[in-house]
Amino acid sequence: MHAYRTHKCGDLRKSDIGQTVKLSGWIHRMRDHGGVLFIDLRDTTGLTQCVIDQDSPLLKTVESWRVESVITVTGRVKARHEGTENTKMGTGDIEVYIDEAVVQGAADVVPLQVADGDQAGEEVRLKYRFLDLRREGMHSRIRLRNNIIKSMRMKMWDQGFQEFNTPILTASSPEGARDYLVPSRLHPGKFYALPQAPQQFKQLLMVSGFDRYFQIAPCFRDEDGRADRLAEFYQLDMEMSFVAQEDIFATMTPVIDGIFNEFSGWTGTPHTVEWLPNMKYADALMNYGSDKPDMRNPLIVCDVTSVFNRDDVEFKAFKGVIAKGGVVRAIRCPKVGDQPRSFFDKLNSWAQQEGAPGLGYILIEGGEGKGPIAKFVPPAALAEMKAIAKLEDGDAIFFVCDMEAKAAKFAGRARDKICDDLPAGHSHVREKGVYKFFWLVDFPMFEADEKTGKIDFSHNPFSMPQGGLDALNGPDPLKVMATQYDCVCNGYELCSGGIRNHKPDVMIKAFEIAGYPYEVLEKKFGGMLSAFKYGAPPHGGCAFGIDRIVMILANEPNLREVYAFVMNGAYEDPMMQAPSDPTPQQLKDLHLKVVEPAKTQAA
Repeated sequence: MHAYRTHKCGDLRKSDIGQTVKLSGWIHRMRDHGGVLFIDLRDTTGLTQCVIDQDSPLLKTVESWRVESVITVTGRVKARHEGTENTKMGTGDIEVYIDEAVVQGAADVVPLQVADGDQAGEEVRLKYRFLDLRREGMHSRIRLRNNIIKSMRMKMWDQGFQEFNTPILTASSPEGARDYLVPSRLHPGKFYALPQAPQQFKQLLMVSGFDRYFQIAPCFRDEDGRADRLAEFYQLDMEMSFVAQEDIFATMTPVIDGIFNEFSGWTGTPHTVEWLPNMKYADALMNYGSDKPDMRNPLIVCDVTSVFNRDDVEFKAFKGVIAKGGVVRAIRCPKVGDQPRSFFDKLNSWAQQEGAPGLGYILIEGGEGKGPIAKFVPPAALAEMKAIAKLEDGDAIFFVCDMEAKAAKFAGRARDKICDDLPAGHSHVREKGVYKFFWLVDFPMFEADEKTGKIDFSHNPFSMPQGGLDALNGPDPLKVMATQYDCVCNGYELCSGGIRNHKPDVMIKAFEIAGYPYEVLEKKFGGMLSAFKYGAPPHGGCAFGIDRIVMILANEPNLREVYAFVMNGAYEDPMMQAPSDPTPQQLKDLHLKVVEPAKTQAA
């Protein structure tokens, strides 16, 4: 017989009754029923109920063992007594009567409960992450992550992609976030950077003629923590040669569609997968106030600036903003005329808590406007508003007035808040049981800083401008569109990508517009620029965030729930005590000196 086990704890069934077996695992629970000791023994496959009779010589020894100790038991498989079967367990028809038991690893008193979902705080969970990972929920989510990655690999291999591993120590590059820097011992005063993405390397692989690349790629970005973003994350990164935008969509849509269909029932509630038509970036901001709108929310934003800019409308609060170049965005909410005043007051209070003056509204009753703003909108102006927003009796329309970018953003947040506050059963509550995807296209190539007016790349600097060099030589760089795209699902950006700029003259001009002279381009991207001078194919790709995909499929709002080992919100690891202080010798080897930040003087 094997030293540790003949079966795993989730294996035994009725067909095994009568066998002598050996199991190893963790003591999940212990229950004393009148001198008969029951042990739920756990390993990664499940649980087996084990029994020690009251006349067993092992009883006194075993009852002193603690939960989470690792033990090995040998015993006989018997059928459970009639009426005591557990249909929720795969092994629920049997139990193992223990003849021998050995402790392999004794456990101290545990700082958090594994068998029961106690409310241990994040710091405790992360400090003892190895215990936290033993919990059924965490254990199953890590398995889900593993299975999703396995499925991704198979789907990419089936389409002829080759898997690569690109360098972790590389050069710093301006890709939209701060780099993590690594000092070089051999080159004093110089630093490597951890990659924000394997962008340049995967493009160089296309120049090298490999045609189809993919990688489960680790990426590092020194950004502030939040629930759906971590300092270190993984993405399904891919690149293809001789492709246009639609080829990328045709290749990756079936991969992601397959993943979500395959794992949609993991939480016990299967979802349908729906792909909506491609959406332009400008339309997303106008109609939904977001570049990653949740399309399960049926509410739509519209522009009613023209209504409040009429001569017969005397609402000075909006007119003053419009005179400075601002806009008025509105959200129509159908059939809320029967809602109590508190529904509207709560939305107004929410807006004030978010830093806005409020959330004004007009309610349509009997063809007329009611509410705090209605008196400023005469019948002719109301008729124009009703035509723009398609208002009907019983509808309400909510208003946001600000400069265009801020108005769009706040209208998007208000759109979601209004939808979430609608009562159950309303026709416009957020749809459930569906993953709604779409590709977001036609991003602006450049953007201007609101304060300085400086032109910079709005997203990925490596995207091909629509219209090529002719577009870049045009009079207004802010009107140049990039061949860039995102994939959005249920309010999350799952993917970003683009058709790449593979022509040196176009790349030089694009970076020049963004304020990077040729010398900087040569220094930062000399390898790729040089490669493009020796024959580069048209190519493009994208990267899907694996962690967000797992988070959505697991129905978890926090990425830390789908990772094995993570840091807290302050990017500290209580278990490994990272970051840590370097030793004087380490600093000496790296030619570094630590300069403590200046302490702020008390007022």
